[in-house]
Amino acid sequence: DGHSQLSAYERKRLKNITENAKFFASLQLHEVSARLHRLATKRQSPATKRAKPKKAEEEPVRRRSMRLQRVEPSGIAMPEVSTQPSAEEYPQVPAGPLPMLPEDQVGDSKLTEDLLAVWMSISEVEANEAEKHTPDMERYQENLNRMVLSEENIRKVVKNRVCSMAIHPSESIIFLAAGDRNGQIGLWNVDCRSEEGAHSFTVHNDSVNCMHFSPGNPAQLLSLSTDTLRCADVTRALFDEIYRGEQMSSFDFLGDGGSAAVVGQWTGDILVVDRRTPGASPELSADIGFTRTRTVHVHPVHKHYFMAAGSVDVAVYDVRYLKTSKNKPVSSLQGHTKSVASAYFSPVTGHRVVTVCADDKLRRELVSSLKQPAPEQEDTVSSCTRGSLGSGAIWDPKQEDCFVVGSMVQPRQIEVFQDTGKLLHAFCNPDCLASVCSINVLHPSKNILVGGNSSGRLHVFKEE
Repeated sequence: DGHSQLSAYERKRLKNITENAKFFASLQLHEVSARLHRLATKRQSPATKRAKPKKAEEEPVRRRSMRLQRVEPSGIAMPEVSTQPSAEEYPQVPAGPLPMLPEDQVGDSKLTEDLLAVWMSISEVEANEAEKHTPDMERYQENLNRMVLSEENIRKVVKNRVCSMAIHPSESIIFLAAGDRNGQIGLWNVDCRSEEGAHSFTVHNDSVNCMHFSPGNPAQLLSLSTDTLRCADVTRALFDEIYRGEQMSSFDFLGDGGSAAVVGQWTGDILVVDRRTPGASPELSADIGFTRTRTVHVHPVHKHYFMAAGSVDVAVYDVRYLKTSKNKPVSSLQGHTKSVASAYFSPVTGHRVVTVCADDKLRRELVSSLKQPAPEQEDTVSSCTRGSLGSGAIWDPKQEDCFVVGSMVQPRQIEVFQDTGKLLHAFCNPDCLASVCSINVLHPSKNILVGGNSSGRLHVFKEE
């Protein structure tokens, strides 16, 4: 009666709820539940029995397709496929001199002879020994703006990742050399538009870490891998073996003649190798206290000084005073906290040093006197956005205070910095350059920049 305001449906629903509640209360379910719980607790066994494992014969047999069993539908077993490269795919290069025969050709080849003839002809021209000068910054930037990349100046020269490059000093023809991670060296005459303008040679058993045309004789190309230092002499059509060692990382010439070289090792030691000395032993093996030496670079003016870069160490040494152990540096560059990828003197005076560290920082240091224990000044230039800097920053040999470095910025580009940290120019072409050029080289006298990528391609920026 108290719910007279409810509708007929709501009154009927309320009545059903009340009758159901009375029905469940009459069943006394809470007492039954408590009684059952007491009985179950009293009868429970103190030890729980473990389920018996199924017998092996009871397990169902797993079906495998004929493809996974490597069986043809006819029932004939297929041969196993090896995921590792076979010995035939990467044959070991023998010790000693090697003939200049491309790996894709057997015997003499007219096309190879033409390429080598070009190399020989441009090497006979006397090098321009005019005094190096630094153009003003406005003119330098104008030169950079005129350098472009086109599809015809892109070529796959080696099979795998480019680990080192060198550019011939000729001013008449653009002639390039590149070394990859499997010991292959590629030569490319950029001015030859046909496919025959490039040939590759298998010269080393491991990564070609460093290569330079000889400053005294550009008809010779020196290349260094982990275990071998070779000289490609086009006048004799041979890849001669200069030195065979272990764990070699980089080298540089100690003089303008190119006969003596300082060699860095991954173990940290320094070697001095002289091609004029008979035998395969180095002139000197020196412990400089490094745990790892990645790059070595000789001072452009005072050739007896060289700089070594390693784990967190960058230091300058005098080769005249090197001894087997307990060597002290002439100057040390402080401030690096992680592995240093490279360190190079500026090309004209050597007063500046540019380093690349694993902390993604480019550093420029001023070293006006090598007799000082530390550089006068250090600037940090551009950091986190660079990403992987590859082999590092290199100075433009035509400009004392500007250097070039590959970048991971999109679109892919190669950047030019002034030593103050100012970005002067970015070489890019989204239609032609879609990869990171971690290895770069610049022509010593012409406005030419070459970038190498991880697929073995070279990209040539030049004036049109």
